[in-house]
Amino acid sequence: MPLVDGIAKPAGVRCIQLDAHDRCRLFGRPERPAVCSSLRPSPEMCGDSREQAMRWLGWMEQSTAPGMP
Repeated sequence: MPLVDGIAKPAGVRCIQLDAHDRCRLFGRPERPAVCSSLRPSPEMCGDSREQAMRWLGWMEQSTAPGMP
């Protein structure tokens, strides 16, 4: 699993910085990792449900993993 900005977790694993309402506790704070700040949601990414969004993120993680053609 690649390490990005000090974060090493697979897609689909809940971030430890999410609160009970799935909101980022670091949003807007300088210690928020750049990888999180640079992520720009889109309709394609989010889909119509959390399940669709998680599938997209899993696909993106696999597609951009080191060693992938």
